Amino acid sequence: MLNRLEMLRIFVAAAEANSFKDAAARLGISPQAVTRAVKDLEHLQGELLFHRNTRSMRITTYGEALASQARASVEQMDALFRRRDVQDEQELSGLVRLTAPVALGRLRLLEVLTEIALDHPQIRFDLHLSDQHSDVVDEKIDIGVRFGFMRDNRFVARRVSSQRFHVVASPALIEQVGAPESLEQLDMLPTSAFLDASTGRPWPWLFAGGVQWVPPQPRFIVNDSEAECRAVLAGLAIGQMPSFLASPYIAAGRLAAVLTALEPDPWDLYVYRPQRGPVPARIRLVHDRLVAALTPTSEPAASDPE
Repeated sequence: MLNRLEMLRIFVAAAEANSFKDAAARLGISPQAVTRAVKDLEHLQGELLFHRNTRSMRITTYGEALASQARASVEQMDALFRRRDVQDEQELSGLVRLTAPVALGRLRLLEVLTEIALDHPQIRFDLHLSDQHSDVVDEKIDIGVRFGFMRDNRFVARRVSSQRFHVVASPALIEQVGAPESLEQLDMLPTSAFLDASTGRPWPWLFAGGVQWVPPQPRFIVNDSEAECRAVLAGLAIGQMPSFLASPYIAAGRLAAVLTALEPDPWDLYVYRPQRGPVPARIRLVHDRLVAALTPTSEPAASDPE
Protein backbone atom coordinates (compact mmCIF):
# COMPACT_ATOMS: atom_id res chain seq x y z
CA MET A 1 0.00 0.00 0.00
CA LEU A 2 1.22 3.53 -0.81
CA ASN A 3 2.02 5.94 1.98
CA ARG A 4 -1.04 7.99 2.78
CA LEU A 5 0.28 11.32 1.54
CA GLU A 6 1.02 9.88 -1.89
CA MET A 7 -2.38 8.18 -1.89
CA LEU A 8 -4.07 11.53 -1.24
CA ARG A 9 -1.96 13.23 -3.93
CA ILE A 10 -3.09 10.67 -6.53
CA PHE A 11 -6.70 10.93 -5.38
CA VAL A 12 -6.69 14.74 -5.72
CA ALA A 13 -5.24 14.45 -9.24
CA ALA A 14 -7.94 11.93 -10.15
CA ALA A 15 -10.66 14.18 -8.72
CA GLU A 16 -9.42 17.07 -10.89
CA ALA A 17 -9.00 15.03 -14.09
CA ASN A 18 -11.48 13.72 -16.61
CA SER A 19 -10.29 10.15 -16.20
CA PHE A 20 -7.82 7.99 -14.32
CA LYS A 21 -5.76 7.93 -17.54
CA ASP A 22 -5.54 11.74 -17.58
CA ALA A 23 -4.58 11.77 -13.89
CA ALA A 24 -1.88 9.18 -14.53
CA ALA A 25 -0.42 11.24 -17.38
CA ARG A 26 -0.37 14.33 -15.19
CA LEU A 27 1.49 12.48 -12.42
CA GLY A 28 3.77 10.46 -14.67
CA ILE A 29 2.50 7.10 -13.40
CA SER A 30 0.40 4.29 -14.88
CA PRO A 31 -3.42 4.31 -14.94
CA GLN A 32 -3.28 1.07 -12.95
CA ALA A 33 -1.39 2.90 -10.17
CA VAL A 34 -4.17 5.51 -10.01
CA THR A 35 -6.84 2.81 -9.86
CA ARG A 36 -4.97 0.98 -7.10
CA ALA A 37 -4.49 4.16 -5.03
CA VAL A 38 -8.18 5.05 -5.31
CA LYS A 39 -9.23 1.53 -4.29
CA ASP A 40 -6.87 1.58 -1.31
CA LEU A 41 -8.25 4.97 -0.20
CA GLU A 42 -11.84 3.75 -0.60
CA HIS A 43 -10.95 0.78 1.57
CA LEU A 44 -9.48 3.04 4.26
CA GLN A 45 -12.45 5.44 4.14
CA GLY A 46 -15.09 2.76 3.88
CA GLU A 47 -16.84 4.88 1.23
CA LEU A 48 -17.12 4.85 -2.56
CA LEU A 49 -15.19 7.81 -4.02
CA PHE A 50 -16.00 7.44 -7.74
CA HIS A 51 -18.88 6.05 -9.76
CA ARG A 52 -17.14 4.38 -12.70
CA ASN A 53 -17.93 2.09 -15.56
CA THR A 54 -16.13 1.07 -18.74
CA ARG A 55 -16.86 4.43 -20.44
CA SER A 56 -16.74 7.12 -17.73
CA MET A 57 -16.16 7.99 -14.10
CA ARG A 58 -17.84 10.52 -11.81
CA ILE A 59 -16.79 11.52 -8.32
CA THR A 60 -19.26 10.83 -5.52
CA THR A 61 -20.57 13.45 -3.11
CA TYR A 62 -18.43 11.94 -0.37
CA GLY A 63 -15.48 11.95 -2.77
CA GLU A 64 -15.94 15.67 -3.52
CA ALA A 65 -15.88 16.54 0.18
CA LEU A 66 -12.81 14.37 0.79
CA ALA A 67 -11.03 15.83 -2.25
CA SER A 68 -11.53 19.35 -0.91
CA GLN A 69 -9.97 18.42 2.43
CA ALA A 70 -7.22 16.35 0.83
CA ARG A 71 -6.28 19.14 -1.59
CA ALA A 72 -5.70 21.55 1.31
CA SER A 73 -3.65 18.99 3.22
CA VAL A 74 -1.44 18.16 0.21
CA GLU A 75 -0.89 21.86 -0.51
CA GLN A 76 0.11 22.50 3.11
CA MET A 77 2.57 19.63 3.02
CA ASP A 78 4.06 20.84 -0.28
CA ALA A 79 4.37 24.33 1.16
CA LEU A 80 6.28 22.92 4.14
CA PHE A 81 8.94 21.52 1.82
CA ARG A 82 8.98 24.62 -0.39
CA ARG A 83 9.66 26.67 2.74
CA ARG A 84 13.07 24.97 2.98
CA ASP A 85 13.96 26.44 -0.41
CA VAL A 86 12.80 29.87 0.74
CA GLN A 87 14.85 29.54 3.91
CA ASP A 88 17.93 28.61 1.88
CA GLU A 89 17.53 31.86 -0.04
CA GLN A 90 17.04 33.80 3.18
CA GLU A 91 20.06 32.14 4.77
CA LEU A 92 22.30 33.64 2.09
CA SER A 93 22.23 36.59 4.45
CA GLY A 94 23.44 37.11 7.98
CA LEU A 95 26.73 36.89 9.86
CA VAL A 96 29.58 34.43 9.28
CA ARG A 97 32.37 34.40 11.90
CA LEU A 98 35.78 33.20 10.75
CA THR A 99 39.28 32.80 12.16
CA ALA A 100 42.58 32.37 10.31
CA PRO A 101 46.32 33.02 10.64
CA VAL A 102 47.15 36.68 10.09
CA ALA A 103 49.18 36.56 6.88
CA LEU A 104 47.08 33.86 5.26
CA GLY A 105 43.94 35.80 6.10
CA ARG A 106 45.26 39.00 4.57
CA LEU A 107 46.80 37.43 1.49
CA ARG A 108 44.22 34.77 0.62
CA LEU A 109 41.00 34.95 2.63
CA LEU A 110 40.22 38.63 2.14
CA GLU A 111 40.11 38.18 -1.62
CA VAL A 112 37.68 35.27 -1.34
CA LEU A 113 35.44 37.03 1.19
CA THR A 114 35.37 40.14 -0.99
CA GLU A 115 34.17 38.09 -3.97
CA ILE A 116 31.45 36.48 -1.84
CA ALA A 117 30.38 39.87 -0.48
CA LEU A 118 30.00 41.22 -4.02
CA ASP A 119 27.94 38.19 -5.07
CA HIS A 120 25.83 38.10 -1.88
CA PRO A 121 25.55 41.60 -0.36
CA GLN A 122 23.40 40.37 2.55
CA ILE A 123 26.18 38.20 4.00
CA ARG A 124 28.26 39.90 6.72
CA PHE A 125 31.67 38.79 7.98
CA ASP A 126 33.41 38.87 11.35
CA LEU A 127 37.02 37.85 10.63
CA HIS A 128 39.44 37.17 13.51
CA LEU A 129 43.07 37.12 12.31
CA SER A 130 45.44 35.61 14.84
CA ASP A 131 48.48 33.36 14.79
CA GLN A 132 47.26 31.86 18.08
CA HIS A 133 44.63 29.13 18.08
CA SER A 134 41.27 30.74 18.77
CA ASP A 135 38.78 29.39 21.28
CA VAL A 136 36.29 28.74 18.53
CA VAL A 137 33.46 27.72 20.85
CA ASP A 138 33.65 30.75 23.15
CA GLU A 139 34.09 33.08 20.16
CA LYS A 140 31.21 31.39 18.29
CA ILE A 141 33.37 30.82 15.24
CA ASP A 142 31.56 29.31 12.22
CA ILE A 143 34.59 28.54 10.02
CA GLY A 144 38.29 28.33 10.82
CA VAL A 145 41.52 27.92 8.87
CA ARG A 146 44.41 26.29 10.69
CA PHE A 147 47.88 24.84 10.15
CA GLY A 148 48.93 21.62 11.82
CA PHE A 149 46.93 18.93 13.53
CA MET A 150 43.17 18.77 14.10
CA ARG A 151 42.79 16.81 17.34
CA ASP A 152 39.24 17.80 18.30
CA ASN A 153 36.89 15.18 16.89
CA ARG A 154 33.97 17.60 17.22
CA PHE A 155 35.39 19.55 14.29
CA VAL A 156 34.41 18.85 10.70
CA ALA A 157 37.75 19.43 8.96
CA ARG A 158 38.83 19.40 5.32
CA ARG A 159 42.54 19.25 4.48
CA VAL A 160 43.06 21.64 1.58
CA SER A 161 46.85 21.71 1.07
CA SER A 162 50.26 21.11 2.58
CA GLN A 163 52.61 23.99 3.34
CA ARG A 164 56.39 23.63 3.27
CA PHE A 165 58.66 25.74 5.47
CA HIS A 166 61.54 27.41 3.66
CA VAL A 167 64.63 29.09 5.06
CA VAL A 168 65.11 31.99 2.68
CA ALA A 169 67.30 35.04 2.11
CA SER A 170 67.63 37.72 -0.52
CA PRO A 171 70.28 37.10 -3.21
CA ALA A 172 72.02 40.31 -2.08
CA LEU A 173 72.35 39.08 1.52
CA ILE A 174 73.61 35.68 0.37
CA GLU A 175 76.23 37.41 -1.76
CA GLN A 176 77.24 39.49 1.26
CA VAL A 177 77.37 36.83 4.02
CA GLY A 178 77.21 33.53 2.14
CA ALA A 179 74.63 30.75 2.20
CA PRO A 180 74.60 28.62 5.38
CA GLU A 181 75.19 24.90 4.93
CA SER A 182 74.44 23.87 8.54
CA LEU A 183 72.67 25.13 11.64
CA GLU A 184 76.07 25.90 13.16
CA GLN A 185 76.78 28.29 10.29
CA LEU A 186 73.27 29.74 10.61
CA ASP A 187 74.14 30.65 14.22
CA MET A 188 76.68 33.14 12.91
CA LEU A 189 74.44 34.89 10.35
CA PRO A 190 71.79 37.62 10.66
CA THR A 191 68.35 36.05 11.17
CA SER A 192 64.81 37.12 11.85
CA ALA A 193 62.59 35.97 14.71
CA PHE A 194 58.81 35.77 14.83
CA LEU A 195 57.39 36.38 18.31
CA ASP A 196 54.87 34.05 19.91
CA ALA A 197 52.34 36.47 21.38
CA SER A 198 51.29 34.00 24.09
CA THR A 199 54.82 33.62 25.52
CA GLY A 200 56.70 36.71 24.33
CA ARG A 201 59.46 34.44 23.03
CA PRO A 202 60.43 33.69 19.39
CA TRP A 203 58.82 30.75 17.67
CA PRO A 204 61.42 28.04 17.00
CA TRP A 205 62.42 27.29 13.44
CA LEU A 206 61.51 23.76 12.34
CA PHE A 207 63.86 21.32 10.64
CA ALA A 208 63.90 17.69 9.50
CA GLY A 209 63.78 15.00 12.14
CA GLY A 210 61.83 17.16 14.58
CA VAL A 211 64.80 19.47 15.20
CA GLN A 212 63.88 22.93 16.49
CA TRP A 213 66.22 25.90 16.42
CA VAL A 214 65.80 29.35 17.96
CA PRO A 215 67.82 32.25 16.55
CA PRO A 216 70.38 33.05 19.28
CA GLN A 217 70.79 36.75 18.42
CA PRO A 218 68.19 37.69 15.83
CA ARG A 219 68.84 40.85 13.85
CA PHE A 220 65.14 41.51 13.28
CA ILE A 221 62.39 40.57 15.77
CA VAL A 222 58.76 41.05 14.77
CA ASN A 223 55.26 39.84 15.68
CA ASP A 224 53.84 40.06 12.15
CA SER A 225 54.75 37.48 9.51
CA GLU A 226 54.22 39.85 6.58
CA ALA A 227 56.59 42.37 8.18
CA GLU A 228 59.13 39.60 8.67
CA CYS A 229 58.79 38.69 4.99
CA ARG A 230 59.41 42.29 3.97
CA ALA A 231 62.50 42.46 6.16
CA VAL A 232 63.88 39.29 4.58
CA LEU A 233 63.11 40.64 1.10
CA ALA A 234 64.98 43.83 1.98
CA GLY A 235 68.09 41.81 2.86
CA LEU A 236 68.01 42.50 6.60
CA ALA A 237 68.01 38.86 7.65
CA ILE A 238 67.57 35.21 6.80
CA GLY A 239 64.12 33.93 7.80
CA GLN A 240 61.95 30.85 7.82
CA MET A 241 58.44 31.16 6.42
CA PRO A 242 55.66 28.99 4.98
CA SER A 243 55.43 28.42 1.27
CA PHE A 244 52.32 30.57 0.77
CA LEU A 245 54.50 33.54 1.76
CA ALA A 246 57.86 32.50 0.33
CA SER A 247 57.10 30.58 -2.87
CA PRO A 248 56.01 33.54 -5.05
CA TYR A 249 59.23 35.40 -4.20
CA ILE A 250 61.37 32.29 -4.74
CA ALA A 251 59.75 31.82 -8.16
CA ALA A 252 60.42 35.49 -9.00
CA GLY A 253 64.07 35.24 -7.95
CA ARG A 254 63.67 37.76 -5.14
CA LEU A 255 64.37 35.14 -2.48
CA ALA A 256 66.56 32.05 -2.52
CA ALA A 257 65.95 28.93 -0.43
CA VAL A 258 68.86 27.68 1.67
CA LEU A 259 69.31 24.59 3.87
CA THR A 260 66.78 22.81 1.64
CA ALA A 261 68.08 19.38 2.72
CA LEU A 262 67.01 20.21 6.28
CA GLU A 263 63.43 21.23 5.47
CA PRO A 264 60.85 19.71 7.86
CA ASP A 265 57.86 17.70 6.77
CA PRO A 266 55.11 19.95 5.38
CA TRP A 267 52.25 21.02 7.63
CA ASP A 268 48.68 20.42 6.52
CA LEU A 269 46.32 23.34 6.11
CA TYR A 270 42.69 22.76 7.13
CA VAL A 271 39.39 24.54 6.65
CA TYR A 272 37.09 23.42 9.46
CA ARG A 273 33.78 23.91 11.18
CA PRO A 274 33.77 23.65 14.97
CA GLN A 275 30.44 21.84 15.28
CA ARG A 276 28.69 19.00 13.51
CA GLY A 277 25.05 19.19 12.57
CA PRO A 278 22.90 21.26 10.19
CA VAL A 279 24.79 23.90 8.21
CA PRO A 280 23.08 27.16 7.20
CA ALA A 281 23.36 27.93 3.51
CA ARG A 282 25.51 31.04 4.03
CA ILE A 283 28.09 29.07 6.06
CA ARG A 284 28.19 26.21 3.57
CA LEU A 285 28.71 28.72 0.75
CA VAL A 286 31.62 30.46 2.49
CA HIS A 287 33.16 27.15 3.57
CA ASP A 288 33.06 25.67 0.07
CA ARG A 289 34.44 28.84 -1.54
CA LEU A 290 37.36 28.89 0.91
CA VAL A 291 38.08 25.20 0.29
CA ALA A 292 38.11 25.80 -3.46
CA ALA A 293 40.37 28.85 -3.16
CA LEU A 294 42.90 27.19 -0.84
CA THR A 295 43.06 23.84 -2.64
CA PRO A 296 45.78 23.58 -5.31
CA THR A 297 44.33 23.23 -8.79
CA SER A 298 45.67 19.68 -9.03
CA GLU A 299 43.46 18.66 -6.08
CA PRO A 300 39.69 18.83 -6.67
CA ALA A 301 37.86 20.74 -3.98
CA ALA A 302 35.21 18.84 -2.03
CA SER A 303 31.95 20.05 -0.55
CA ASP A 304 31.55 20.52 3.17
CA PRO A 305 31.53 17.13 4.92
CA GLU A 306 28.76 16.33 7.32
